[in-house]
Amino acid sequence: MLISRRLFSVLGLSAAAAFLVPGAAHAKIVDTDTAMTELVIGKADAPVEIVEYASLSCPACEHFHSTIYPVIKAEYIDTGKVKFTFVDFPTNSPGLAAAMIARCAGPDRHEGMVDIFFDTQKQWGRAENPLQALGMVARMAGLGPNDVDQCVRNSSLMNAIQDKARKAHDEKGVNATPTLFVAGEKVEHALELEKVKAAIDKALDAAK
Repeated sequence: MLISRRLFSVLGLSAAAAFLVPGAAHAKIVDTDTAMTELVIGKADAPVEIVEYASLSCPACEHFHSTIYPVIKAEYIDTGKVKFTFVDFPTNSPGLAAAMIARCAGPDRHEGMVDIFFDTQKQWGRAENPLQALGMVARMAGLGPNDVDQCVRNSSLMNAIQDKARKAHDEKGVNATPTLFVAGEKVEHALELEKVKAAIDKALDAAK
């Protein structure tokens, strides 16, 4: 289920102001069009594409990225057989805020931000003030408090992320995370490595 657009009614408008520290590091954040550049990992002409719909706040997605994705990357992405596209499908307000911040960092840092937010999910996902906790994590990538504040107040970016998620729900039947498509085919049991590898191998055979 998609979340309310009233992000700050859940996270608290005062959260961003709580960590506006003078002299904090700043990094340029990108405009909405650039922020919405899809995160694609691997060779552009790889014969098979995997598309994952995920929420940065989803524990199952964190499990996928810490246990299954590294194997897929080593065996298929790094070898040029597969390209991997990561699509935000936020399932709650902290997940939406994390997606916005990761995208605001720009295409060159997007992948690293996704990794950081998954690695620290237990910390910010369970925090009393998730937005403040996300801001602290974002500092690892050089985003200062003002950058984060400006980013999460970008209603056009918020709307663009949620509109894309809503389209995935309406047109592809995505209603849970993570949801994986291999060569356009939905993969059931995406948290089982052998099921995912079998779907990839089948797609690679078909692409020959």
